[in-house]
Amino acid sequence: MGFWGSFYIETFLNVDMYGNFRKGFLLVKLNLAQKLIKEHLVSGEMDPGTEIGLKIDQTLCQDATGTMVMLELEAMGVDQAKTEASAQYVDHNLIQDDHRNPDDHLFLRSAAKRFGLYFSRPGNGVSHPVQMQKLAKPGKTLLGSDSHTCANGCMGMLAMGAGGIDVAMAIAGEPFYVKMPQIWGVKVTGELPDWVSAKDVILEMLRRHDVKGGVGKILEFYGPGLKNLTAMDRHVIANMGAELGATATVFPSDNEIKRFLKTQDREEDWVELTADNGAEYDLHDEIDLSSLEPLIAKPSSPGNVVPVSELAGESIYQSYIGSSANPGYRDFAIAAEIVKGKSIAQGLSFDINPSSRQILTQLVDNGHIASLLSSGARLHQAGCNGCIGMGQAPASGRNSLRTTPRNFPGRSGTKEDSVFLCSPETAAASALTGVITDPRTLEMDYPDIKEPKVDFEKEEGMLEEPIPESEGINAELDKGPNIKSIPKLAPIENNFEVPILLKMGDNISTDEILAGGSRVLPYRSNLQRISTFTFEIVDDTYYERAMKQKDDGGHAVVAGFNYGQGSSREHAALAPRHLGLKVVLVKDFARIHLQNLINFGVLPLTFVNEDDLDKLESGDILQFENVRDNLPNSNEFEVGIKDKDEKIKVKHSLTDRHLDIILAGGIINWIKNKQESGV
Repeated sequence: MGFWGSFYIETFLNVDMYGNFRKGFLLVKLNLAQKLIKEHLVSGEMDPGTEIGLKIDQTLCQDATGTMVMLELEAMGVDQAKTEASAQYVDHNLIQDDHRNPDDHLFLRSAAKRFGLYFSRPGNGVSHPVQMQKLAKPGKTLLGSDSHTCANGCMGMLAMGAGGIDVAMAIAGEPFYVKMPQIWGVKVTGELPDWVSAKDVILEMLRRHDVKGGVGKILEFYGPGLKNLTAMDRHVIANMGAELGATATVFPSDNEIKRFLKTQDREEDWVELTADNGAEYDLHDEIDLSSLEPLIAKPSSPGNVVPVSELAGESIYQSYIGSSANPGYRDFAIAAEIVKGKSIAQGLSFDINPSSRQILTQLVDNGHIASLLSSGARLHQAGCNGCIGMGQAPASGRNSLRTTPRNFPGRSGTKEDSVFLCSPETAAASALTGVITDPRTLEMDYPDIKEPKVDFEKEEGMLEEPIPESEGINAELDKGPNIKSIPKLAPIENNFEVPILLKMGDNISTDEILAGGSRVLPYRSNLQRISTFTFEIVDDTYYERAMKQKDDGGHAVVAGFNYGQGSSREHAALAPRHLGLKVVLVKDFARIHLQNLINFGVLPLTFVNEDDLDKLESGDILQFENVRDNLPNSNEFEVGIKDKDEKIKVKHSLTDRHLDIILAGGIINWIKNKQESGV
């Protein structure tokens, strides 16, 4: 029976009433996420919480993380990508105010040639919508060094974000290891009312479940309401599954995905994929689209969601439309129709951030860019831009409305920012009035947007295809002066003492650990330099204190729940590791950051008793004994607090493979050790 059949047959043994074993067959109906995992499973069992290994079909890297991935491929001695399709995008570091970014663009292009990758040129757009347009295929796995890679789950894919070195391993043909998630079925019914759109759907999920609600889970949307959501609507919802903390978000590959692929001249890539009738889910939820209203996430968390009507009248400085969280043609076109023939409020910055070259040319051809510009909008190049603090920062002390996926403190580029997340309808309506505005109060009919045909000639050459392996294997890497090799990382000792340099609260994001933006991201290939920005949003004295402690045995940090939420950037683990971070002790971790800490040999621990965080203060010295023995023998052990005559219990959730990596000092050392031993 083929994999995509209605069920699979599993053999089992049972015992009859006489004590005899009898062989039988069990018809197991699968949901779509289980089907995708089963088809790609190379190790482990599909039991939630246990580690599984998955074959990866496609990968993507963006430039803020990709330079390190390319250096890791070089360090591992990889010849050519072993995946079906791997792509390197330039979408984050587009501002060229000195040599660093353009030098790295050339390096990434040379690396794409060397390792057999697609190369998306600067200005071609954000990785996630371009991948969806050009490469995404139903039924495939996709691993990306960007946390919003999950957006391509809209295409019937198992798409996941990961740290760069995990992506490098996948490019090299290695499985991706992750704990088997629970599958969370979300039944969709009804139809969206006027002035409510896909952004409000995912904001409703965040309103219900907050930023930890999806941790350890795959969201699978199904039900009759899906026929009322386009492929790009689904992209909007799947994209911000990352903000729920979900491992992935999955939609079926149905006639709407077939229609979308046909618009991209790729109808032959379509295959129908749905859950079996009667398939079960570990968790359940339901959304009636017709019951939704315009929603908005207040500063400074995507989970801080309220109805727009509650905040109506609050003044704003900026209204921003675009990013991977609202990348579709209709997201810009509907804003253009709302402001057409009108002028935006005085003193307001109305920023238009196109998501791809394809969509930008469509908007130009259909007059929508003219409508936006005539209203007073500012047009920026196709890329991530202001979403990650790369330009378009808001004024200090002023409110910014954005259709972006995140509003973590300082992410916008303004340290004391006040960023709200909303739909394009709410952003455009508010741009006209200069205050937060419920779009339903506008005195106009809801615009009817028709999606135009794609003119492929206008984007010719923007996505360069891999060159033949015989040519690529001899291609030289073009390294500028800002690209530095990764320094050697020492394994953890058996006995050591480390001071706590930082004590933090809940929901510390990777933006707070290591900021993005135009000051920081150009140093992504220069670890020594980028580490100087570590934790500056939390405590701007951290770098100097860490450097003083580095040669005296390193240090630890402690925090609350959901530590490391947000971006997948592995620099948020690697930079503090470079500064001597040995231990992170928290109440719990966000998935990708936990894996990044393991990959670079930082010991990730959680409290057995969560109240023990209250016993610790910055400056306390933690005493670790027999660590290399304790870790493999038990997932719980005691840690002393020097000069307080007290101990606390800590635990870890490391698999045997994780333990090998930690004890080796990180995955690079682990790989080298395997190569040297011939394993």
